[in-house]
Amino acid sequence: MTTLAANKVRPFELGDLAQYPMVASDTLYEGAAVGLVPASGHARPLAAGDRFVGFATGPYTSGATAGVDLVEVRRSGSVQLPVAGAVITDVGAPVYAGDDDTFQFSPVAGVFIGLIRRWVAAGIVVVEFGPHRADPYGRWSVREAISDNKTLDAEDCGKLFWVAADAKVVTLPAIADGLAGPCIVNGGAFGTVAVTISPNSADMILGPDITGANEKSLINTKTTAQRGDRVQLTGGDADGYLVTELVGTWARQA
Repeated sequence: MTTLAANKVRPFELGDLAQYPMVASDTLYEGAAVGLVPASGHARPLAAGDRFVGFATGPYTSGATAGVDLVEVRRSGSVQLPVAGAVITDVGAPVYAGDDDTFQFSPVAGVFIGLIRRWVAAGIVVVEFGPHRADPYGRWSVREAISDNKTLDAEDCGKLFWVAADAKVVTLPAIADGLAGPCIVNGGAFGTVAVTISPNSADMILGPDITGANEKSLINTKTTAQRGDRVQLTGGDADGYLVTELVGTWARQA
């Protein structure tokens, strides 16, 4: 390893603009969310599984050969976007792109782009975006939506479940050695969705200020529930599941 012995001029990019080589035979319109294809690194209208790199600054069309034509994007900043279901209490919530012009709260089949900076009107918010921001749910590689009562099994261990429908019950599998717990997230707007986590009849849910008792559910109190309230469970021991992360107001069933 050697250190510099003379000045070296390095090319720096100034501001928030950058250019990326495009996939073949495609068009990126102004304002489109731009993603990089994992297998090739080429830019395209964002799709699930891509790496978000910004918003296109104008219409760009590529020819028949990938990697020749470039798209210019704004990599970071604040942008006004339509986000389905956004309300005034959602400031700070993470936002995901389902494609180049669909924006949502659910991380299921979505690509993280940023956090809500301010609310504008029903379903309209300003999002602070940029590649330097980390996906709050990035550590869960498997994410699923729950729209009805659901009984989990061993194959659901380690998953993130997004619950955006009111009064749904998520039933845990019977505790067993080596069983990892899921993360269960309330996806509803403030005060609209109650989430109930129910253990097996012989199991408890144990955690901070939670008095353990067999077959007693853990309930996200609806009147104070916020989008993003969640419980991370782990296998614990023979008594039942252990809460290792608790966000929001949760109470044990009486």
